[in-house]
Order: sequence, then structure tokens, then C-alpha cells
Amino acid sequence: MKKILQIILSLMIVVSFTSCNKWLDVNVDPDNPTDKSATPVNRLPWIQHYYGYAHGTANMRTSTIAGILTQSSATAANGLLAAWNPAQSSATTIYQNWFLGAGVNIGPMIEMAEKNGSYHYMAAGYAMKAMGFLMMLDLHGEMPYTEAMGSKYNPSYDQGDVIYAGCMADLDKAIELFGKTQEPGAYKFTEGDTWNGGDASKWIKLCYGLKARYLNIISKKSTYDPQAILAALDKAPKSNAENTSVKRYNVQGDATNFTVADPYQTNFTWNSAAYGTGQRLTRWYINLLTNSYTGGSGVVDPRMTKLVPAMMKNVKLNSANEIVSYEWARDIGVDMMYSDIRQNGGPLLASYATADQKITYTIADETARNTFVANLQQPYTVTGDKVEVTYKKGSFYINSTNYKRAGDTVYVNMRSNSLSTLGRAVNDTYYYPVSTSNAVAGTGSFHARPDSDFDVVTYAEMCFIKAEVYLRMGQAGPAHTAYLEGIRASFARMQSKLTDWKAAGVKNPDQMPMEQADIDAYMASAAVVQNAANLKMSDIMKEKIIAMGFDFQIWNDMRRFNYSAGNIGNFGVVYIDYKRPYEFTATSKMPGTSPTDPTYWFRRFTHSTHESNYNNEQLLASNPLAMKDAIWSDPVWWDKP
Repeated sequence: MKKILQIILSLMIVVSFTSCNKWLDVNVDPDNPTDKSATPVNRLPWIQHYYGYAHGTANMRTSTIAGILTQSSATAANGLLAAWNPAQSSATTIYQNWFLGAGVNIGPMIEMAEKNGSYHYMAAGYAMKAMGFLMMLDLHGEMPYTEAMGSKYNPSYDQGDVIYAGCMADLDKAIELFGKTQEPGAYKFTEGDTWNGGDASKWIKLCYGLKARYLNIISKKSTYDPQAILAALDKAPKSNAENTSVKRYNVQGDATNFTVADPYQTNFTWNSAAYGTGQRLTRWYINLLTNSYTGGSGVVDPRMTKLVPAMMKNVKLNSANEIVSYEWARDIGVDMMYSDIRQNGGPLLASYATADQKITYTIADETARNTFVANLQQPYTVTGDKVEVTYKKGSFYINSTNYKRAGDTVYVNMRSNSLSTLGRAVNDTYYYPVSTSNAVAGTGSFHARPDSDFDVVTYAEMCFIKAEVYLRMGQAGPAHTAYLEGIRASFARMQSKLTDWKAAGVKNPDQMPMEQADIDAYMASAAVVQNAANLKMSDIMKEKIIAMGFDFQIWNDMRRFNYSAGNIGNFGVVYIDYKRPYEFTATSKMPGTSPTDPTYWFRRFTHSTHESNYNNEQLLASNPLAMKDAIWSDPVWWDKP
């Protein structure tokens, strides 16, 4: 952490385009580097940071599309994503952070590193370039690539196959350069690498992991090569010790991101998925953890309490208003696929009663009124069509006169506080809605706390890729072995972080390690396929979702398998019970009328206003559907046969 703090506090971010090199030629101040003087040691941490922020934003937004997350607002940009009625503004933050914060620094870093044989900085540049443009390909399909970040103000667009080939070649360059010994006098890689601490061998593992991921992503293409994927996996992470999982921190006085004003050192996914109070998990996702989907075993996954937030209920206070007892109420998830909750103004955020609160509901329908009263657990009086309810001091309640929203306390928001967002201590990331009370309105989620590790490539993901590949090859035995190992790797990876949190003195029960007996029981239960002959692709992908959390690779996988259409190979329905949002109306954007029609599903993002405002001619030439509603359902290059 000390190294990151020093970087944050002592270096100036370099974000100018490489074409804007006409800076004043003055004496170089090492504490205030310019576009010309910034060394690879200066640049790499910022490339990593702004790529990470783009990645974290993509995680939240694609998890919303994928039906894992939703929002309380039905009209804000992210809320529109949840309804599959997207707005162009959803493309901006990712674009800005990748191009303006990260991408523009890569070329200059490689150029300067090459001058003194700093091969590992060159390698990191090629790896980061590949990661960024592969992400943009995943989101947008076509993109300025060959001419991007150069001298042209209107760079032309490349098609997906060109971007893909270039990025895979860059990963090969990175692997080659990481294998070289740096020259005497080279910049020390340990001083600038905030991801792997300057460990070139871990970077090589990372690059091969990325190769395996993106060799697998072309599963619809005739060039799909299972043996090439297995060869890459053989050199990718083979244990959690070889993961690239970036440490993130909850610190006092953290500086803030110049593009969006979020803390620099916090987890990138937290910044967008759990910074505020609008994010919620969905019922579909929670059903995966409780195995409550159609055909599920009903066995509750021990990871559920680490991934699904809870809030206090049945709070009892003493005469000094101190909490003396309480219970935990676990989030039930917003049913986005079968419920009209958001069309009826929900879910609303729970408030905490610091004094008795009376709310009067007007319920004209007698049956609805009787049902409402029958379910009340608070004192109430009924006068005609009005029901007055008293929410006692110390209780959580919904501050609305809409009786349909009174039960929204069952939906726990994702917020987890940092020291930059009213947090109380480094080791206390509870969400407290009232500063004068210890009442907790949210325990947070494993992958989205301020100090959660940020996973880039993990051993668990590699295991599930291997399981998929072997199942495609008809080799059920090796597929089953990899599937089981992926689940074990997920448990072990979580246990390691939970153990760290416990050692740091956290009090949050959701941050405590799982009981090994519970893990063993789960592994031996009907929730885990015990016989290789019974393994299905849906089993692999369910566990992959749980292991990877809010990662945009999940949306990539969903598109590869056409969501729940069940028309990919002989794999059947891969995402069980999945359907378009109940509130879906955007038929101009997803015009398909049948799940077997590719345009029935959400397939890509349109381009940001930066492209449509300043590079519109090239944008319109890149795709016949560019800037038309139907672009959102046009499959990207790798999503087409």
C-alpha cells in the first residue's frame, strides 16, 4: 500500500494525446512529469489505474445487462440498462477512462522503455493495450484501433477481426518481452507495477490466461481451436497464487479520480456497483446461490452469505438508544424477469427510524387493504381507506406513502462505505444510513467492497474455461475434473481474502471465513455434479458466474451461448430461467421476436458521444447500423458464426 500511496501523492497523471507533444521545453521537474519527461515508472501505474476503472465500470454495466445487478432508478442510464432500453451515455465512462486515462500513455511508455532496454515495461504496455482494445471490441465491435491514439483527429474504424488479431499478436509480443532480461540501467519494473509487484513470471501467466480466454471467446467461429486453448491454459495460472488479483485499499484522505471523482485506491467494481445506494442484486442471481432455479437442488451455497448483502432487522434499543440485539435479514433479490416492481416505483431505499415514525397509507381497494394489514408487524390503526402505521424507533422502514413499497426492506442495497464515503474505520465498511447510530443497512458484497481485491485473471476462471473446452470435445471426465477444481479454487480464493479481513479486525460476519465443514458438505451435495456423465454446460457456467462475480466476461459468455435460447450445439439451455426483463419495451433496439433470433438479445453497446460528436463520419462508415437503434442487438464480430 505504501508504494501506491507514494504514486498517488507524488506523481501527476499524464493524459494528453500523443499528437499533443508541443509542450514548453523547460527544465524537467521529476515530481511533475510532462508528456515528454514522464518515465515508464510514472506512466504504468496510471495506465493500470484507468484501465482498471474502465474494467470495473464495464463489470457493473454488463452485470446489469446480464441480469445479475439492477438499479432502483428506472430512468437513469444504468437503470435503463436494466430494462434493456439503453442510452448512449452508458458508453462514456468506459471510453473516457480507457482512451484518455490509459491508452494514450501506452505508446509513449513503450517508446521510452525501448530506449534503455526496459523490456518489461514494453511488455506491460503491449499487454495493457491488448486488454483495453479487447474490452472495447467486446463492448462495441468496431473501434478505431490501427489509427487510434495517433496524429489523426478522425481515425478510421477497424473491424472486429482486425482488432482481435492485433491484440492477440500484442499478447505474444508481451510474452516474448517478459521473457527477456532487462538491460543494465533499465527502469525497475518493481517500482511501477502496481498489479504484480514487478513479477514478470506472473505477467506471463496473465498473458497466457488472456490468450486462453480470447481463444475460447471465438467459440462460434470455424477457427475455434480447442487444442490451442488447452496449450495456453497449460501456461496460464495453475493456482490462486498465480492469479493477477490487484490489492485495493480503504484509506483516509485518498485522492480522487479526475474523470469521475471516485477514490483512487478503492476497488474498481465497488466504485460503480457499491459506491452509492441505487444498486441491487437480482432474484435470478440469488437463485443460483440458493440453487432455487428450475431443477436446482435447493442446497444453499456457503458463498451466498459472502456475496449477498444483509441488513439489521428486529433491532432492540436500550434507554440510551444503543442497539442491544438484532437479527440479520438477507437480501432476496429484485425479480427483474417476472416482476413489475420497477414499473411501480420500486425498490425504494430503507430508512432508519431515530424516533417513532407514523406513515398513513391510502388503500381504496378493500382486498388489498386487508391483505396489507394482515401482513403488518408494526402497530397500526385503520380509518376507512386509510391505514396509519407506526414504525418504532430503531426499525428500518420505507419512507413512502405508497403501500406497495412498504415491503421494500427485503431488498438490501449494495452500498459499502469507504473512508471517502462516510466510512468509520479502515476495517469497517458497513453501510450506516445514520451517523449517530450503529444500525447497519448493508453488509456489502465480497467482490464490491472498497478493499476487495480486483480480479483480472484467476485460476478459477482458467478451470472453467478448461471444463468448457473438454465438454465441447466430448471428454466428460477431464471436463468434470476441471469443473470441480474451479469450484474448489473459488472457495479457496474467497477464504484467503476472508481470512485477511478477519486478521484486520473486521466485525462484519459476511467478511469472516466460511466453515470448512460447510464447504465440504456443499462439495458433496447435489448442488455439485458428482458424476462426470451428468455434467452439463449449464453446470459449468453457473459456477463460473459465482466464482467470477461482477465480471464483464459473464456477459461475453451469455452472448456466446445465445443467453437461454438453447440453440448452441447440443448443450441445451445454458442459462436456466433466464429471460429478457419483464419491463422490456425497447423493440426498436432488440427487434427479434423469438429467442432463437440473435437480435432478440442485448448484444453490444453503441459508441459514446465522443465518437458521434467528433468522429461521426468514420463511425457511420463502420457499420450500417451505427447510431441506429438496432445497433444494440447487432452481434459483435466474435458473436457471429
